Amino acid sequence: MRVVSLSWLFLTFVSSLLLQCLGEVEQASSPEVGTRMIRFAGRFLKKSSCKMLNLWLSASILMDLRRKVKGAYVDSLGFDVIDEWGRMIPDPDRWPSSRSGKGFTEVAKKVHGMGLKFGIHVMRGISTQAFNANTPVLDVTTGKAYEESGRQWRAKDIGMKERTCAWMKNGFMSVNTKLGAGRAFLWSLYQQYADWGVDFVKNDCVFGADFDLDEISYVSKVLTELNRPILYSLSPGTSVTPAMARDVSSLVNMYRITGDDWDTWGDVAAHFDISRDFSAANMIGAKGLRGKSWPDLDMLPFGWLTDQGSNEGPHRKCNLNLDEQRSQMTLWSMAKSPLMFGGDMRQLDDATFSLLTNPTLLEINSFSSNNKEACP
Repeated sequence: MRVVSLSWLFLTFVSSLLLQCLGEVEQASSPEVGTRMIRFAGRFLKKSSCKMLNLWLSASILMDLRRKVKGAYVDSLGFDVIDEWGRMIPDPDRWPSSRSGKGFTEVAKKVHGMGLKFGIHVMRGISTQAFNANTPVLDVTTGKAYEESGRQWRAKDIGMKERTCAWMKNGFMSVNTKLGAGRAFLWSLYQQYADWGVDFVKNDCVFGADFDLDEISYVSKVLTELNRPILYSLSPGTSVTPAMARDVSSLVNMYRITGDDWDTWGDVAAHFDISRDFSAANMIGAKGLRGKSWPDLDMLPFGWLTDQGSNEGPHRKCNLNLDEQRSQMTLWSMAKSPLMFGGDMRQLDDATFSLLTNPTLLEINSFSSNNKEACP
């Protein structure tokens, strides 16, 4: 069923090191879960960039694939694809291997065959398009529409129009987890991700200024019961405090604690006090989902970039000078934040490569402990 809004699915490639860090039993138990993540924000790695990819098999490479459709924008309506149960699925025109209900299964197999892991970026609850279409809710225990109290339940029964995503009001809304049908919908989502072979889920518009503890709590419960270990990440980080983080740290593996970070010194400088506060509150490496959890300071906007909100150019170099970039990389490492590279991997210059792979900083990020501000 073809319906509404920008596709917010993205590919995440996470190396075999990540699973080693997660372990079979205690997921995200090592700080290296937060260390070995390098974010590639751009287009799909073309065949010509595979040599570059080989340099990064010991890291995580996240790729953001924002759909470029004429007339579409962040809060537009009418461009996405859902299945008969109201769940977001890949566009078969862009992902031919997803046809016949395969979703991202074949893509995940390809990624796993490269020795990497695979992840997606999803939004809160249920999409507006599913709500408007009033699709039935899947009961994964029967493979049929969810039934309770003698009737079938649908999207309009569980969607909460009064709790839309603040910055995508036309896109997504919370589901009522107090209803069996609401819980069934979320279960069907994450069961689908596990069936696809997903290893990492970034759940957006559920934290910070968009806090939805009910959804976070139930998704965490689902993830503990699925047979496949999935790393669980929360966003956004606007207005997050240590007190708010305490409500979720045991339920997840990582969570944003700031707004979007870009290549201005003002953005970098704003992270010093936040890092200090979360360290003082003993939130770094606190108990998490199947292991530990890590405050996330957002991406490292180094190298070759586009402007915020731009999917494809104009391209430019990072506005931070090298000393400022070193300061940011050092702070992120000392705060033991996940390290997400935000530049174009295909245009990686020697200075940026050297900074991102600095062995001392990676050692600090992976294995240091009890990191605190030395003096006020």
